Amino acid sequence: MLAWLPAQAQDAESIARIERGLRPAVAIQGAKLETRTLAAEMARLNVPGVSIAVIRGGKLAWARGYGVTHANGQPVTPQTLFQAASISKPVAAMGALKMVEAGQLDLDADINTVLTSWKLPPGPAKRPATLRQLLSHTAGTTVSGFPGYAAGTQVPGLVQVLDGAAPANTGPVRIEGMPGDAWKYSGGGYSIVQQAMIDRSGRPFDALMEEMVLKPLGMSDSSFAQPLPTALLAHAALPHNAKGVAYPGGAYTYPELAAAGMWTTPTDLAKFALAVQRGAAGGDAVLSPTMTRTMLRPVMNNYALGVEIDGKAPQHAFGHGGSNMGYQNSLYAYVQRGEGAVVMTNGDAGAELAQELIRAVAAEYRWPTYQTVMRKAITLPAATRAKLVGRYEIKGLGSFDIAEREGKLMVALRDNQWEPLYAESARTLFVLSRELELHMADKGGRLKSGSFDVAFTRQR
Repeated sequence: MLAWLPAQAQDAESIARIERGLRPAVAIQGAKLETRTLAAEMARLNVPGVSIAVIRGGKLAWARGYGVTHANGQPVTPQTLFQAASISKPVAAMGALKMVEAGQLDLDADINTVLTSWKLPPGPAKRPATLRQLLSHTAGTTVSGFPGYAAGTQVPGLVQVLDGAAPANTGPVRIEGMPGDAWKYSGGGYSIVQQAMIDRSGRPFDALMEEMVLKPLGMSDSSFAQPLPTALLAHAALPHNAKGVAYPGGAYTYPELAAAGMWTTPTDLAKFALAVQRGAAGGDAVLSPTMTRTMLRPVMNNYALGVEIDGKAPQHAFGHGGSNMGYQNSLYAYVQRGEGAVVMTNGDAGAELAQELIRAVAAEYRWPTYQTVMRKAITLPAATRAKLVGRYEIKGLGSFDIAEREGKLMVALRDNQWEPLYAESARTLFVLSRELELHMADKGGRLKSGSFDVAFTRQR
């Protein structure tokens, strides 16, 4: 089942081609590029529901929903709410930058100068962390992401999250590196920003964001309330695991609102992206043109203030992914072209689907980026393949496995989600589902994907 916003006739033809034109991130040179239908991919990846909004010509061109909110549930529509997960970060960043423009926060002052309910302990170098560093993941802070809290379990307050105190299920947020010296993704850093915004304004974070960002942008189907109020649950897609089984009790609760706590729709996130585009072009938006351009200026590792930057002007784009329990999403929009797309799903295997769907949009509308990358692949000797088999760990992020299965070298980057692993050389491996490389060394190596570049070690 599907629902949609009215579309022009030419859009209807494009939508039909997009729905049957999903394509992989990477394909093998010399082999035929095979496309798949949206319905088939939803079934293969056990994703019950998908919602998409597409920006063209500097406006929302069309939006559609596919599938259902849960088994025997309502059809997904453009008004169906999903957890934004880490796409909460760019929206929260806009709120923080609005407070900078109002003189309530300072991008480059010690964040402890505004924190009153809690203080960030000094790191080993005694160098203070700043708002600019926290928003760009360069403050050296800990806690990459948050797993959320299942229905029926106790939910901590924000200060308990920051201190890693019970009932928090993550460690304390602390400075472990030299602020400003390196890039390391830190949802914990955004929880510090959340506390700073609360302390400076004296307002609950959800109310503050409603006033500063959501209401001015017309994001009427969005909220930072956690858990989602009962009245809105009827309009929400419920989360499912990688096998398509609903999580008992429904959506997890995320008190880490700035990092992962927003409920929204692709249409509302498209309104956010359009505001960024308008501001960057010098138009009227929540942020001034100067502050919008500051938000879009990379600090390190192609990450700016709340958004990842892809490419160079004038074809550069901004975006972010989102991964909560049972929700996988992606936002991608050009700074100057007035184009973009947002996809949200309610399945743990939905990230691949979201990427495939945006690539279908990119192919249809001839975007300069987000196209399938063609790569050469070689056949590795059996002895080389055997040496690669094992379990590898990324500190703080978990483990992944490489194994010989069905006569092929395969990798499971998430539990039991196996896919073929290809070799560009004996040391450089890649998959087709996403632009990701494993650079192998004797006792580990590095995993690289966009802004992410992390070390892993061999466990067995």
